[in-house]
Amino acid sequence: MSKTILLTGAGFLVVAVILGAFGAHGLKDKMSPNMMQIYKTGVEYHFYHALGLLLVGALAMQMPSSLINWSAICLIIGILIFSGSLYILTISGIKWLGAITPIGGLSFIAGWILLFAAIWKHFPK
Repeated sequence: MSKTILLTGAGFLVVAVILGAFGAHGLKDKMSPNMMQIYKTGVEYHFYHALGLLLVGALAMQMPSSLINWSAICLIIGILIFSGSLYILTISGIKWLGAITPIGGLSFIAGWILLFAAIWKHFPK
């Protein structure tokens, strides 16, 4: 599973760079400053959590655990829902998508809590 997590993290980083560049060069003149800021938030969280996947994948190599695997799954879901909804919202203007963004945020939180639990369990004292 660690290889899959690492590859997923690396793949998400490639996509984050592409979407960041697309926003900076292709969208800046087509969106309001408010919408551009929302798009940038999606890119930032996308980057942070893709880097987090690399950390989770590296830890999975050292201390395999279902908690770590679930941590990775939550981070992946978070990227797709949180950042994905912000990308689609800003590009399409579909406002109701903002209502699902917090589900992605909760998924991020769950992912980090699961990682915390995995580390706590692996190093009990």
